[in-house]
Parts: sequence; C-alpha cells; structure tokens
Amino acid sequence: MAKYLISFPSKAMAVPPGELEAVGRDAAAVIAEAKAAGVYVFASGIDDSMPPVLVSAAGQVAVGGYPWAPSLDGGFTVLELPSREAAVAWAARLARACRCEQELRVFGFDPRA
Repeated sequence: MAKYLISFPSKAMAVPPGELEAVGRDAAAVIAEAKAAGVYVFASGIDDSMPPVLVSAAGQVAVGGYPWAPSLDGGFTVLELPSREAAVAWAARLARACRCEQELRVFGFDPRA
C-alpha cells in the first residue's frame, strides 16, 4: 500500500458563489467515504491567513517561502491505497466533488519512517 497525495491549487477551483456550499458538502462526503473505506490518512487546506516562513538549520526564521517556488495553496488529501488505479479513481471522485481537476502524486516509501 502506498500513500497518495491528491491536491489542487486554489486558483483551479473556479466555483460560482452559489455552488460553494454544495462543493463543501460533496467534498466532505467523499472524505467520509474514504474514512469508511479505511483509506483516509489526512485532508485539509492551506491556511492562507498565516504566511509561510523559511526556517534555517540554525533556527532563524524568515517570512516568505522560497522566492523561486510557486505558491503552495489549495486543498490536499492523503489516502493510503493499494494501487495507482485506485488512486486515480479516488482523485476522480474528488475532482467531481471539488469541480476541478486534481493533481495525483505518490509518496516514496521509506521503511525507516
């Protein structure tokens, strides 16, 4: 079993204001199904009210993320699944619920972690 990251950037979710409540309800239903299926690990979104910071090895904190990196925002779901095909199926369910395409990535396995 591998852990898969299913995500989307905030800008991808172009939902008319009248549909936002339905999107939240539909997304929550998919997450509830993932929990019931025993594949849920984590789901949430980035809190835009807290700016990112860079922390050095010495513990110094600088406001802002890497200046060369794209902004990290949007919604994230981590599921533990038996195959890439299963991950694609769950990503499609989330895409329908969120009304936007989802990016799918697999986490590398580290037996020490």
